[in-house]
Amino acid sequence: MPDASSSLADWLAHIERGHPARIALGLDRVRAVAGRLGLGAPARRTIVVGGTNGKGSTVAFIEAIALEAGWRTGAYTSPHLLRYNERVRIDGREADDAALVAAFVAVEAARADTPLTYFEAGTLAALWLFARAGLDLAVLEVGLGGRLDAVNIAEPDVAVITTVDLDHQDWLGDDRETIGAEKAGIARAWRPLVLGDDLPPSSVVGHAYRIGAPAIVFGSDFFADPPEGARWRWRELDYAIDLPVPRLPGTIQMRNAAVAIAALRALPDTVPDAAVARGVATADVRGRLQRIEVRPGVTVLVDVGHNPQAARTLARTLAETPVAGRTLAVYAALADKDAAGVVDALAGQVDGWWLAGLDEGGARGRDADALAAALAGGAAADAARSQDVATALADALADARAGDRVLVFGSFLTAAQALAALPEPPGPG
Repeated sequence: MPDASSSLADWLAHIERGHPARIALGLDRVRAVAGRLGLGAPARRTIVVGGTNGKGSTVAFIEAIALEAGWRTGAYTSPHLLRYNERVRIDGREADDAALVAAFVAVEAARADTPLTYFEAGTLAALWLFARAGLDLAVLEVGLGGRLDAVNIAEPDVAVITTVDLDHQDWLGDDRETIGAEKAGIARAWRPLVLGDDLPPSSVVGHAYRIGAPAIVFGSDFFADPPEGARWRWRELDYAIDLPVPRLPGTIQMRNAAVAIAALRALPDTVPDAAVARGVATADVRGRLQRIEVRPGVTVLVDVGHNPQAARTLARTLAETPVAGRTLAVYAALADKDAAGVVDALAGQVDGWWLAGLDEGGARGRDADALAAALAGGAAADAARSQDVATALADALADARAGDRVLVFGSFLTAAQALAALPEPPGPG
């Protein structure tokens, strides 16, 4: 077993090996270990962010605004793209290897014989680091669902559900109402619940009503007015603020920013308008239509979108930002995703397709032939196939001409492999 002198890679391998093959769902095990760790609140204020899509961007906006306000801020997100350290940030900086190793040593000591999943161990490690950092605000992203997610051991001052749509149906259910009921589990009695859907499922609104959580709903209680040039307006009753358009691409990011602002305004603390404006302008996160110019006139867009709702958002953003040439798509998806629904949503914006395998996805991996079979009869059914994302991206770039763009998308693993294959590992944005 690794110890305090072991590397972060050794510890990550250890907790992955210890991930139980079969485990009872629930928070009892995580709460028991948290109790032995002596974990209390991770910060003076806590915001928990759940939802189907938009969680990472919403966390990034909350974090950026809070930092601009001078708050000592921690952010916990998942999964990572290039390195595990991305998951845990304090004051905008990734936790270093030594800090994460110390946290895993503490979790392992407290765990004793209690089995923990990879995500549960990582969540406890992040909360352990945050509890020792003297934070004003902790922003915690739910990994899967909400009610039974390890993040849900934290007691939020404000809960956020960005969107509710179909994804992870094997775990969460086959319709929005059932999925919404799982996600609503992060709400707390008499604490604000911010909802980013115009029409949230009745299961979410009903749960909020039953526990007395005030629901603050996009399009009813707060609004993001359409942009005019490089500005847009966030408003609620008796208050409005003019803001710069986010650097993150797509009009969807104004909705994500609006949800973030609503969450911060639901706290008892006041955030200066100047901090809101600066945070909206500077927030960034890898893999959200991340733009990389690979040669003059040819751009690669890398996106983690992996379900039909995300694909519909991608399609709208591509339509909003037309190019002189073609849009070529490299698509690789895990086996439990609705690949046909994703391709159908994007078909009208894509001129050529390349399919890639994701053998590194483990049991959820899907090779290019299996992906093509899932797409039979659709727009990408006859696409070229490659063993991996790097090969498919190289082939698409070889076909690209000046004025074209290449979209690489389908999962966090797809985005990570694309970023690793580019000539220089790019930073956010």
